[in-house]
Amino acid sequence: MININQWEAVIGLEIHVQLSTNSKLFSGASTNFGAPPNTQACNIDLAMPGVLPVLNEEVLKMAIKLGIALNANINSPTSFARKNYFYPDSPKGYQISQMDKPIVENGHLDIELEDGSIKRIGVTRAHLEEDAGKSLHEDFEGQSGIDLNRAGTPLIEIVSEPEISSPEEAVAYLKSIHSIIRYLNISDGNMAEGSMRCDANVSVRKVGETELGTRTETKNVNSFRFVEKAIHYEINRQINEIESGNTIAQETRLYDSQKNTTRPMRSKEFANDYRYFPEPDLLPVILEEEFINSVKETMPELPNEKKIRFMEFYKLSKYDSSLLAADKDLADFFEEVTKESNSPKLSANWIMGEFLAELNKENLNIIESKVSAKQLGVLISRIEDSTISGKIAKEVFEKMWTSSKDTDDIISEQGLQQVTDLSAIERMVEEVIKKNPDQLKKYLSGKDRLFGFFVGQVMKESKGKANPAQVNQILKDKLKK
Repeated sequence: MININQWEAVIGLEIHVQLSTNSKLFSGASTNFGAPPNTQACNIDLAMPGVLPVLNEEVLKMAIKLGIALNANINSPTSFARKNYFYPDSPKGYQISQMDKPIVENGHLDIELEDGSIKRIGVTRAHLEEDAGKSLHEDFEGQSGIDLNRAGTPLIEIVSEPEISSPEEAVAYLKSIHSIIRYLNISDGNMAEGSMRCDANVSVRKVGETELGTRTETKNVNSFRFVEKAIHYEINRQINEIESGNTIAQETRLYDSQKNTTRPMRSKEFANDYRYFPEPDLLPVILEEEFINSVKETMPELPNEKKIRFMEFYKLSKYDSSLLAADKDLADFFEEVTKESNSPKLSANWIMGEFLAELNKENLNIIESKVSAKQLGVLISRIEDSTISGKIAKEVFEKMWTSSKDTDDIISEQGLQQVTDLSAIERMVEEVIKKNPDQLKKYLSGKDRLFGFFVGQVMKESKGKANPAQVNQILKDKLKK
């Protein structure tokens, strides 16, 4: 039986991020997703004789932004290399990438772990490269089709140091990178569409050992959940292999999400077997200080900065601030709601409660929400000004979601205004007390829990419209022992 406590994992991630440019890394062809096969590949992407690559300047700006966010060095000059390999979806027979002088190098990222502690993960490098095309197997019996729309699409590959110790840390690191690229607006980070893909390098060693074990690389995992599961499986597989007297082969593996297993893809005897050499058609790029500074001036507020601001300015808890700030769209939505409601805490509660529950139920993202930030802000303000109770607000929200009507229209049409007339509430309280003499007698004899019964009866009498705070106060006055 495996004693997993005797082992430790050493994990490094290579994250491939598709950059949100309108054109490709070295050509003017479109990068729009979803076009018919081979309609967005020009002569440069197809590697026609005599064509030359031309570097997309916007890609340099995006890479510099990422480097600043990762507390990294921006290399100048930075240069390109040819990474040689043959595969049908790579028309050139090589990929233009970066080797010796990547644009971003020696950075770090601080991640927050489940226990609230902070761990610093080194970022070895982030380098630019062009994507390959895509092989299609489903529609061609006994054959494969090639779609070169994606060929030449700009990628930046972010390589971590092997300083990640568990699948959970790996996911925390991956989510932090995802959040940063979305805040920087350099990628949509859509893993389902391939805008962000992850290769997980995993090895194991006995606790206390310093020498690294033989690693495997699990390629192209496309969701946070699958990254966690793939690493879990690979750690257990390697430990089991070693304890059974076998050795770990250095190889590339694929994750099968249906079976929750990894399987060999190809052997990789050497860590670097691509015969890199300098790209002869591209000169080294000198990034002048003035150019780098102009990019720095466009840097947005980053997730951690936003989290701190939410805690200090809105007085939210660390938990609420972390959850809201992690997603740029969610953070923006919260601030719009709060601007309308003028109630940060109640806005945060509603967004993380009813609002996100409704989105999750229908598998929608925030952009697709059926209730706008302004509409939700008005609803919360109606709770704050005692127009409706919190309970009634949930009914109004459901109607807003299904009808797209505004808060005030629903309240008016349904007659849902909260009863705040003290004399009217007092009459209801007296009526409830009169109807329940046995409960009154028990309450007065010391059964304090029956106070909730009287509150419930008054709220029932008012059809949920009575102001709960006023109901409680009047009942306290009327039920004095």
